[in-house]
Amino acid sequence: MAHRTESPAGEPLREVTEPEADLLHTAEQILLRDCMRDRGFVYEPVPRQPVPDARDFPYVVDDPEWARRHGYGSDLDRKREEISTEGVNERYFRSLPQERRAPAIAAANGSRPDGLSARAPDGLKISRSPDGCQSQAERGLYPDLAAWFQARVTVDSLPPLRGGQVIADGEFRDATRKWSACMNAAGYAFQDPAAARAALPPPDRPFPREREVAMAVAEAGCARSSGLAETAARLDRKYDTELREKYGHDVTAWLRFRLDALPRARAVVEADAER
Repeated sequence: MAHRTESPAGEPLREVTEPEADLLHTAEQILLRDCMRDRGFVYEPVPRQPVPDARDFPYVVDDPEWARRHGYGSDLDRKREEISTEGVNERYFRSLPQERRAPAIAAANGSRPDGLSARAPDGLKISRSPDGCQSQAERGLYPDLAAWFQARVTVDSLPPLRGGQVIADGEFRDATRKWSACMNAAGYAFQDPAAARAALPPPDRPFPREREVAMAVAEAGCARSSGLAETAARLDRKYDTELREKYGHDVTAWLRFRLDALPRARAVVEADAER
């Protein structure tokens, strides 16, 4: 979803594109790798989207074609879990002798989770070390690390806030009742999509594929025919706009930081390619 926000000077800002987001991620991973190497440890850069087909449906599965391929995504969840638990960096950290493991974690994250803090929109204080390689890598792209951290914490907090507002909206509840009636007619007695999700077994013990796909395809079809998909998308845009206006200072900073970091990220990636 593209957004435009006015900077304090009145200059329109924009979200980075997907390729630009990949560039920022790649550069940060390179900087993290180099920092860890300088401290005597190994880190292998990982892709931003290790499972490209994975998608989040925060309100309801609304893509019948995706549902026909992946059901509710249990196959993709298993891939993500495999990458998470068997990734090269996890294996490396586990392979280290006990006396080297704690220093390696401290090198990555800092020795203490404090020194850098931000306040989330719900008032929760989030802290971490400014000294670990993760912070050093981010500082290489976003020199004002404290302001960057505050902006990122705020922006990362907005999707769950927005989701709660959408689900509580009367229009969403009305559309959900129509969705539920459609699902009942298809043989699935669920009050809302959250109930359908709660009925799913864990990804490592999924429904038989035919059963999972059939249920997901029914959900997606009902999401469209009932109007729930359109209603959810419209309300999501509405509350996203409101929240971005409410937290405009941090949102503007987030956009500015990412755009300003693109030349630095490009230089990091190009220099790495020439090594």
